Amino acid sequence: MLIDVVGKNPATGNKNNPKTDYVFVFIEIFACEGGIQSYVKDIFQGYLELSGEYNAEVFLLRDSSNCLNPFESDSFKFHYFKNKSAQMGRISLLGALLKCLLQKRPQHVFCGHINLAPLIQTLCQPLGIPYTVLTYGKEVWEPLNNQQRRALTAASEIWTISRYSRDRACAANGIDPNKVKMLPCAIDGDKFTPGIKQPELMTKYGLTDAKVLMTVARLWSGDIYKGVDVTIRALPKIAQVFPEVKYLVIGRGDDQPRLAQLAQDLGVSDRVVFAGFVPTEDLIAHYRLADAYIMPSQEGFGIVYLEAMACGVPVLSGDADGSADPLQDGKVGWRVPHRDADAVAAACIEILRGEDQRCDPQWLREQAIAHFGITAFRQQLLSLVKGQEEGCRGKSMGA
Repeated sequence: MLIDVVGKNPATGNKNNPKTDYVFVFIEIFACEGGIQSYVKDIFQGYLELSGEYNAEVFLLRDSSNCLNPFESDSFKFHYFKNKSAQMGRISLLGALLKCLLQKRPQHVFCGHINLAPLIQTLCQPLGIPYTVLTYGKEVWEPLNNQQRRALTAASEIWTISRYSRDRACAANGIDPNKVKMLPCAIDGDKFTPGIKQPELMTKYGLTDAKVLMTVARLWSGDIYKGVDVTIRALPKIAQVFPEVKYLVIGRGDDQPRLAQLAQDLGVSDRVVFAGFVPTEDLIAHYRLADAYIMPSQEGFGIVYLEAMACGVPVLSGDADGSADPLQDGKVGWRVPHRDADAVAAACIEILRGEDQRCDPQWLREQAIAHFGITAFRQQLLSLVKGQEEGCRGKSMGA
């Protein structure tokens, strides 16, 4: 259990004034859905299940108490600071957080975004409270401002989700790679499972008797790196070998008109189906429609690849990003230059032929869960927490 690893401070206090062991500070978790939000929820769930005998407090800048929160408990207290005035929200958070740090003196603070890191450094460093900064992807891939870079340098640790994110952040900001620890995204193998293609969905999208390529992505003009346009450009070549191919695009955004026009210009508009937004609870049935999941992108990690593989669907990614981790450097999927439509077409043809082991649904699923399932995630989380505690203990003995 976590308590066996981190120990308990003898000054735990009584039930009316419990000791706070950990403090988490995030921008938002419940107000919107996304990869970062899903990742943070996995961390929370991991902590809850590793031990229930410690106390943690969570400060959320843009969430409100009206959000559905399954993690709230006597030992896991949440503070919400959503305000019509962004400045007032930050001021309120700062005051409440400072009070908590002064009164509770937690063992460790977890900073959930680089934009919050300067604030966390300012509050924690004078009090001698160690902190960890969680990073995900693009937000730390380029040179940061001086305050953010100092906050990263001063952190006891930096956690990130992939080797690629680690390497880019370190190269751009002069960070010691040994300070960066890996906590990759996790896939719930009980939730994402193989299954039949639902006939009603096949009919709805006009996919009956089709070979189905699929992408789940935001269709924002600022996110063209997702590669939906590249896959559309690959369709004419794929159709020469598989005339029945269709491309199901799940997501919404202001880039959809451009993508639709591109499909029309290339003469493949009848092959591209824009499904729009699909709620998370319906995604599994949509993954099962696919014969291949195609996203030649530039991801910090790419949880969607794991979701597809857990559903038994072979995957294609870009070859110069964090997807190297979920695809295990190409062992379990195809990796191609992310803006190369010819390479995407060639790989899609290989996948649809189904002759490669990477197309074996059961094997794919086993590989994804073994390396990135919930059990593996919690073991890695436990290892990181143990390492932090041992590091703090070593410093104390040295003092």
